[in-house]
Amino acid sequence: MIAVIIDDEPKARNVLRILLEENCPEIETIFEAEDLLGGVAIIKEQQPQLVFLDIEMPEHSGLEIVNFIDKDAFQFEIIFTTAYSEYAIKAFELAAIDYILKPIRPKQVRQAVSRASKLIGKSHINKKLDVIKEGFELATFKKIALPVSDGIRFVTINELAVLEADGMYTKITMKDSSDIIISKPLKHFVSLLAGFHTFYKPHRSYLINLKYIDQYVKSDGGYVVMETGNIVSISKDKKDEFLQLMSG
Repeated sequence: MIAVIIDDEPKARNVLRILLEENCPEIETIFEAEDLLGGVAIIKEQQPQLVFLDIEMPEHSGLEIVNFIDKDAFQFEIIFTTAYSEYAIKAFELAAIDYILKPIRPKQVRQAVSRASKLIGKSHINKKLDVIKEGFELATFKKIALPVSDGIRFVTINELAVLEADGMYTKITMKDSSDIIISKPLKHFVSLLAGFHTFYKPHRSYLINLKYIDQYVKSDGGYVVMETGNIVSISKDKKDEFLQLMSG
């Protein structure tokens, strides 16, 4: 594989190059660029499979790469390299895109390269970048990338109605009552949607969007009926909290 490192810090580029050479034998050739436009020129000439991209750089942010490469030409995977930023991490995770936190560690590099190499050419990287860019520009996130059996599906977060645990999978019911099975456990989405206040976990097996509650039923221990038709149990230890939330 061919990789390109785009980072304005020489030391950061050198560290990453060494870690790639020592830990990722599948990467045979590595190019470097000190700014986004220089990196874009290398990408167009060398057609790499992996691009390691810093976000914070002079003149152009790494996120602006979507402005300089035609969407149909995104036949490579991007792994963002960034100093810790909770907001940035949330953006990456919602868009199902890989990242490595600085200071970079060998294990991070191996894992990120392994994951990215399996997705090359089939993960809709251009759409993922649009989701991230929109989130940064508007200071809010509207879409989430869902890994499905044949690729990635991008949906508006407000369309999610019910998320139900199914072993190591999650069944997501959309507001139109259609279902999607995702190969991620429910706890992944509980963490991912923690900042979205319309989502609530009334039971260990469910995460629901409060906007789509149709009815609360007191009998049988208490449960809610969603507008989608889903019946969702309320745990005993959550009942008082839930009723207070609904009355507030």
